Amino acid sequence: MAITRQKKEELVDQYADWMDRSKAFILTEYAGLSMKDVDKLRQKSRQSGGEFHIVKNTLGKLAFEKIGLSFPQSKFVGSTAIAFAFEDPAAMAKVLADFEKESEFLKIKSGYLEKEPVDSQKINALANLPPMPVVQAQLLGVLMSPANTLARLISEPARQISAVLNAYSKKEEAQEAAS
Repeated sequence: MAITRQKKEELVDQYADWMDRSKAFILTEYAGLSMKDVDKLRQKSRQSGGEFHIVKNTLGKLAFEKIGLSFPQSKFVGSTAIAFAFEDPAAMAKVLADFEKESEFLKIKSGYLEKEPVDSQKINALANLPPMPVVQAQLLGVLMSPANTLARLISEPARQISAVLNAYSKKEEAQEAAS
């Protein structure tokens, strides 16, 4: 069934909007994936804050042109699907990299991270990064470490004085009890 010109224009507008709003988008080859696998991949993509859509090559090229990005001619050959990462690029890259390991049919072609082109090796490296909440927790730990150290240094003299006074009072109590 042919797609009307109006529907094609709507799809190009939708893809261009998603590309513009995405922190990253990744082009993949999906030839051979079953619809069950595509649905599974779409579900995992949504859970990671993104979308996974099969794209007609000509419409994908038009969307690239619409937002002013150079499109990789060699990447729009064969079957093409685009994963859009609206929230966490590392999470989307991980979803695709994990699925690529499970399935012989999904192949990461290339992508864009913050509107800059990246190849499949960089996408796989991005997939190996820890998720954003883990990175935030690690950063918070690094930032809090000096504050914790400072608090211990400030409280240490008072703790030592308290320990001396406590030991002295126990010594006096022991002497009074012995007499």
